[in-house]
Amino acid sequence: MSIPRPTEKVNRASRLPREFYARATLTVARELLNKRLVRLLDGERLAGRIVEVEAYSGAEDQASHARCGKTQRNAAMFGPPGQAYIYLIYGIHHCLNLVTATEGYPAAILIRALEPVAGLPTQWRLRGPKRFPQELTNGPGKLCQALAIDRRFDQTDLCAPQSPLWVEDADVIHASRLVATPRIGVTGDERARSVLWRFFIRDNVWVSR
Repeated sequence: MSIPRPTEKVNRASRLPREFYARATLTVARELLNKRLVRLLDGERLAGRIVEVEAYSGAEDQASHARCGKTQRNAAMFGPPGQAYIYLIYGIHHCLNLVTATEGYPAAILIRALEPVAGLPTQWRLRGPKRFPQELTNGPGKLCQALAIDRRFDQTDLCAPQSPLWVEDADVIHASRLVATPRIGVTGDERARSVLWRFFIRDNVWVSR
C-alpha cells in the first residue's frame, strides 16, 4: 500500500474544549479519531492525525492503572477532563493519554498512533532513521518521541490557550471506517482482555498493528 503525502488544513482547525473530553470515555475515544494532536516545539508546529486509540475507564477496569486506586503516578487520571496523563513504560518509552469523563473518576484514552501531518523533518530528527516511513509515529512510544512529549507534560491542561500541547478539531469519521478490537497486550480479568475498547481507522498504514 502506498503512503499518501502528509497534508494539513490548519485554517479550520480549533483547539478542542473541555466539554469534548467531559463525556463518556468510549464516545470520546471514537470521536478522537481523525482529530489532530499538536505539539508546539520552539515555535514549530509538530502535528499528527490521530488514527488509533485505546480507552481505559474506571477503577473496575482491570487493565487500567487506576485499578488499585489513586497514586502519585496515576494522579492525572483522576483529574479534570482535558488534561494529559503521561507515564513511562520499560523505563524508556513515554505514553500519552487524554483524561476524560468527570474529575475524580479515573478514565483516559491512550493515543496509540498518528498519521504525521506537520513538522516532519523535526519529527524524523527526534526519532532517528527508520526503515519504513510509517515507523515514525505508528506506536504510543514512537509518537511521543517524534513530538518530544515526556513526563514533563503530565497533568498539562490541553484546553488552556497557552498550552504547547493540544488536540484540534476535525470531522468525525464515518462508522464504516472505524474498527473496534480488544486492547493490545493488556492484563487483568476476562472482561479487561475482551472489551472492544481499541479503535482505529480502517486501512490506515500508520496504525500500530
